[in-house]
Amino acid sequence: MRFIRMKKIKSVVFIKNVISRPNIIAGEYSYYDDNTGAEKFEEHVTHHYEFIGDKLIIGKFCAIAKGIEFVMNGANHRMNSVTTYPFNIMGGGWEKFTPSLRDLPLKGDTVVGNDVWIGQNVTVMPGIHIGDGAVIAANSVVAKDIPAYCIAGGNPCRIIRKRFDDALTDYLLQLKWWDWDPDRIFRNMEALCSENPEKIRAIPDAAPQAK
Repeated sequence: MRFIRMKKIKSVVFIKNVISRPNIIAGEYSYYDDNTGAEKFEEHVTHHYEFIGDKLIIGKFCAIAKGIEFVMNGANHRMNSVTTYPFNIMGGGWEKFTPSLRDLPLKGDTVVGNDVWIGQNVTVMPGIHIGDGAVIAANSVVAKDIPAYCIAGGNPCRIIRKRFDDALTDYLLQLKWWDWDPDRIFRNMEALCSENPEKIRAIPDAAPQAK
């Protein structure tokens, strides 16, 4: 059954159920929480034009709070000329000064990994990659990539600390629990929600899958 809103939390929607643009991709269970209109998630993805070709890709099990703005590559101005002013959008014959795509500082797709938590009023700049398991503090401006399982915040956003040691982080990145089927996640939910993340190593069926 396709639920747009959570039954108990009316301000929350599953993002994949409220997007219509083909250049936005969202994974299962990733949600947006906004009591002023969570179903309008696409309005928070700005300057996103199909002719540029960039995508916003959001993984599974992400929690995104109110006030998010994903600024996409269409916001970029020409920077290799004397002026950055976009005369071409004003019309009146100035369209002949439209820059080509190669004149614009395009940064590629914006990618949010799996199990990422983004706090309120965060701005994510074009082409940013946020790694799996990362946490972004409220009111941050993310202008550089954030590695997996790091807590980051500020303007500009900087890494505050790692969530886990390198060995456990590597293990979790191999584990990819977000790709498990729902029954397997439910069986192991106690470990996933434990204050002691090392518990996940003791689960019989939690070993990373061979490729």
